[in-house]
Amino acid sequence: MKNYFLSFFILFAFISCENDAGLEEEIAKIPIDFQVDRFDMEFAKASPADLPKLKAEYPFLFPARYPDSLWIAQMDDEVQLELEEEVQKTFPDFQPEKEEITSLFQHFKYYFPEFKSPRVVTIISEVDYRNKVVATDSLLLISLDTYLGEDHKFYDGMQVYLKKNFKKEQLPSDIAFEYAQQLVGNEQGRTFLDQMIHYGKILYVKDKVLPFMSDARKMGYTPKEIAWAQANEEQIWRYFIEKELLYKTDNDLRARFINIAPFSKFRLELDNESPPQIGQYIGWQIVRQFADKNESITLKQLLTLDAERIFKEANFKPKKPE
Repeated sequence: MKNYFLSFFILFAFISCENDAGLEEEIAKIPIDFQVDRFDMEFAKASPADLPKLKAEYPFLFPARYPDSLWIAQMDDEVQLELEEEVQKTFPDFQPEKEEITSLFQHFKYYFPEFKSPRVVTIISEVDYRNKVVATDSLLLISLDTYLGEDHKFYDGMQVYLKKNFKKEQLPSDIAFEYAQQLVGNEQGRTFLDQMIHYGKILYVKDKVLPFMSDARKMGYTPKEIAWAQANEEQIWRYFIEKELLYKTDNDLRARFINIAPFSKFRLELDNESPPQIGQYIGWQIVRQFADKNESITLKQLLTLDAERIFKEANFKPKKPE
């Protein structure tokens, strides 16, 4: 009997892999065409005489409240020139990134047929890490100077928990987050559970549109951080339950467990060992278990469901440490 069940699970896993491979082949055939404009390079090569042309081609990058003299001065600014040089070293050719973005857009198009690939514009933002990626229906702005590598000199003095994701490998995940956030919409409800499920949905969208990306990169975790989260999932969940946090609306719960920070704040000795945003991680596992138990519900439908239904039907069981 034991061998029978072992054979069954091997067969099931084989069929699942075959189905996944077939799906990815289908998605890879979806036609996607979009324009990538290296504004960062165009501005680096520009002279004051080129400014009118640049403003005509990229009006969204030149707010009317700023005079032309500001942009002309920036062309010779020492910091700007150094940023341009370092960006060119890291991104001499954007083709590898374009291929990754193409695959990402194909997956969005498959799950959300109304998705239209935007115009992609690469810029230098003086390391504006709060706006590494800005996405609208028709435009995607990427600040390349926020992806030069976590050990780059431009990031000296910045906190480790921020700059650990200032690397080009994180770009597809950041783009996916921006579009997933728009698809999920505004948070519904004010409880800690609502917040967890909201971000759990966003991360589950990443599962679908970035199928080959590691969980660590989806979360923006280091390998050590994702290992800690996975190993302590049961204890984290027990803490949330014993402290009766799920239906609380305390504002500090967001700061402790949802927002980006050096670590999550259980107010225990282990805090410094924990990764940040652990509430997002747990919400993700809840949404995953709900989806596994409700395969007939499409991704689009899942995003419209309220947190309470997802939570109850998931009947969440955290992983136990091995």
